[in-house]
Amino acid sequence: MTHDGAKQTPATTTIAIDGPAASGKSVVGARVAERLAYRFIDTGAMYRAMTWLALRRRVDVEHAGALAELAAEARIEVRDAAPGADEPTIVVLDGEDATPHLRDGAVDATVSLVSRVPAVRAALVRIQRELASAGNVVMAGRDIGTVVLPDAGLKVYLDASIAVRAARRAEQLRAAGLPADIVALQADLTRRDGIDSTRETSPLTAATDAVIILTDGMGIDEVVKRIVELAT
Repeated sequence: MTHDGAKQTPATTTIAIDGPAASGKSVVGARVAERLAYRFIDTGAMYRAMTWLALRRRVDVEHAGALAELAAEARIEVRDAAPGADEPTIVVLDGEDATPHLRDGAVDATVSLVSRVPAVRAALVRIQRELASAGNVVMAGRDIGTVVLPDAGLKVYLDASIAVRAARRAEQLRAAGLPADIVALQADLTRRDGIDSTRETSPLTAATDAVIILTDGMGIDEVVKRIVELAT
């Protein structure tokens, strides 16, 4: 299916897209926002940036109090990337651009530990709500429809099997010239799903009024078309 880039008039000003790791939230959300001429915000980038900062400053990622202090003190700026950029959301922490490090292996392995801390989530949710307050926004994450924007006009939950998600992540890694071990990726996604879905604060789950889209066998453009249709 060909992406024609046509803009359409939406019936809602806020679209929440949730789903587990490697479910395609970021790339789908960015393209939906482009189609609707909306702003796109990848909240996962914010948690990854906070994880990078914790690792950079050698904060113990198992120490909730230390992470809470870091989140409370950090100056967080969220900016829009240029069209076509690898990362659609730029995050600057204390004047340093964390964006080039969002997909670092250490960040990828640790982000679920940092994002499960209630104080970290509270600090970032406040910013996320401020970013969405002007409307005309597509926001992607793991608790957008349930916690961040519970009154969003459209809530979508993207899901796919572990095998499909691991294959997609492997393709991304290979495209970046990095090695990809499917078995290890599947194990890591299973681990992250467990952490995200059982954390005390804002566990990963579909909102009761979300449209659930199982993307096994669907191309990106097909998923984007479906969400745009739901929004218009």
